[in-house]
This record gives sequence, structure tokens and C-alpha cells, in this order.
Amino acid sequence: IDRALKAYHVSMEEKRNREPVPPIPELPSTVRKFIRPLTLLSFQENYLFLKECVLRSPIAPIQHQWLMSMLTLVPQSLTEGKDRQPLVEKLLVEIMEEYEKSMRRFVVQSVLIKPDIKGLEDEEEAPLPSLPVGLDFSSPWHKSFTRAKSKILSKLHILHPTMISLLDFGYAAFFDFLLVDFSSLRLKEPIDCESLKTDVSLSCYKAEEKILITWYQRVINLFTQNEALNSVTLDQLDSFYNCVAVLMSNQVKDLLTRTVEAYVKLFDPEDRNGPPLFKMELTLGDQKIEFYPSLQDLEEGILCIANHIGQTLQNIQTVRSWLMGDTATLDTELPKHVLEWATSTLKKRIRDNLEGPKKYFEKCVEKYGWLVDGTAQARVERFEAEEHSFDEYT
Repeated sequence: IDRALKAYHVSMEEKRNREPVPPIPELPSTVRKFIRPLTLLSFQENYLFLKECVLRSPIAPIQHQWLMSMLTLVPQSLTEGKDRQPLVEKLLVEIMEEYEKSMRRFVVQSVLIKPDIKGLEDEEEAPLPSLPVGLDFSSPWHKSFTRAKSKILSKLHILHPTMISLLDFGYAAFFDFLLVDFSSLRLKEPIDCESLKTDVSLSCYKAEEKILITWYQRVINLFTQNEALNSVTLDQLDSFYNCVAVLMSNQVKDLLTRTVEAYVKLFDPEDRNGPPLFKMELTLGDQKIEFYPSLQDLEEGILCIANHIGQTLQNIQTVRSWLMGDTATLDTELPKHVLEWATSTLKKRIRDNLEGPKKYFEKCVEKYGWLVDGTAQARVERFEAEEHSFDEYT
């Protein structure tokens, strides 16, 4: 990012150091009087000149933190590798150039109105963004705006300093944090599903303890200070604490959702690292050839891990219940649509990945099953009970 920004600033400095356009020479008053009617008639030249002036006006460059926020939305797998860093830098430079170009175009469209005259047909510009659907500014709006704003302040408290602090705490604690670190899973030798379930359970337990000691403790410490309830009246306490509970719930739900999504991504067929390797045994017992664990048990075990992640952080007290000695807890249940998506996606990907072992198993049963299911023994006994020649016996 720094290299890309440096290249951008160098290019901007070169633009600023270019020789300025020489000023238009001042004409004598007699000539100005003569030429003024011609100038008034030259709308085309005037418009192009004004457009060039507007395009040369300084534009604030895109902010560095905006670029950082964009990069955090790109999957890590797409930014790794020796050839990826130059590509990322090239894309950042392109983003900055497109930002500057679009801002200049918007300024031109906002300041100038293109006259409908001959010669400007090629000066077409994209239309300005339309107003949001549902907003009508044809009638006075100030009263309805202030009424809505006062209702928001009395009910949602989104502008209260305490809410800003809660957002900061959650961002610092959960921004790049997951309940389970799945990155090391592919580095291990093939593991059995039960061991993975135990590892995930232990990781979730440790992560829950860490969150309660760090994030939750900071939130409680915030509300033990008198400044936390500044400007909150007695009749607003219920709505204020409800707003706090909803904000905390959303932060925890987002953490659970991101962890489940990271777990599902392990089995993505487009991931060049491949899925995790599970240890399975081909066993013979009770005249049967079978996998241990069975394919169904393996599928249920993998799905169980996603459910276990969703059951973490389910007993966090609300701030008000902690202060009042109550037992009410936050609504941190994993959203139903997330769990349904994870289950359906995992089922499909598990079955796709198990197609090879399933065909291998069927081939083994077809080739050797008759040796262990009693068919071969029955043929031997039937042969011994019959009369045969010496050559047939041999």
C-alpha cells in the first residue's frame, strides 16, 4: 500500500510541477468591445474552456484508511504468493486513479450544464446519481427530520458516546479474531474426526474465556463509570440498555458467523490448498467389509463441529442483568439462515469429496466381498459334499 501511495503522490507532484499555461494576453479596450459579441456567440469554446478549468481544480486524494478497509475485504488466499504483491499495488493505483477520475467528472457535472448546441455532441457525460427512491424534497422536510432525529435519539441512542466506545471495543476484540484457528489444520497429518471435534471444542472454550476476560470485562468496566449514562434520563434507561444488548449481540453473532464461514471454506473445492485430510480405516469384521468411521458418521462428525461453533458464547449476561444481579443473557444464537447454509454447503462438499473413497469401497466389496460374506465357504462345503474326480479335487 505504501509503495502504491508513494507512486501516486510522485505522479501528483509531477503534475503540479509542470509549466503553467501562459495567461491569455490582455486585449485593448477597443478590441475587447469589437470581439465581445463574437465571444458571447462562441458557447462551444466557452464551455470547453470552463470544463478544462474545472477538471484542473484540485481533488483530495482517496484516504489511506479507505484502501486499508478495501484490502481487509479481500480473502487472504487471493493476496498471498510472490506474484500477488505487485498485483495488489497495481490495483491500488488503479483504484486511486479511478477515484480521482470519477470525482473530477462529478465536479464537472455538478458545476457546469452542457448547452444543447452543435459541436458538443461528443461531450456526453454519465448522468448524476439519482436521488434515493422514496425521498421527496418537494415539500418542507425540516419538521419531519427533527421529529425523526429526536425519536432516534430517545429510542436507539446510536449517537451516545457509550455506544461509540462499545463499537470500538468490539472492533478491537473481534476484527481479525476467530474462535478457532483453522489455518494449521492442513499442516497436520491426517486426523480422525473425533480428535478434530476435541480440538475445536477446546479452542472454542479457550476463546470464550479470553473474550469474557478481555472484551466483556472492558464493557462492564465502562458501565461501572458514572459517565456511561450521561444525558440518559430515567425513562430512557430501558431503551438505552436494550440498545446496548442488541449491539453486543450483533458483535458476538458476527464473530460466530465468520468462524462458521471460515470452517465451511476449508472444504471449498476451489481452494488450492485442498480440503483437510481425515483418517479412515477399511475393516473386516462379522463377515463384512466397512469403513471406520462410516461415511455417514464422518459426515455427521463434520457437521457437528459447525453446530458446536454456533453453541459457543451462549451464556453472556446482559450489562443490566450483571449490574442488577439478574440472570438475563444476550441473544447470541447463530442466525438460522447461516446454520442452514453451512449445513447444506458442507453436505454437498463432503459427498463430493467422498466420491473417491465410496467408489473404492464398492470396488473392494464387489471384488472380495464374496470371500467374507459366506458365499465362498458355502461353495467349499457344497463341493466337499459332492463326489468329484481326483483332477477336479486338485
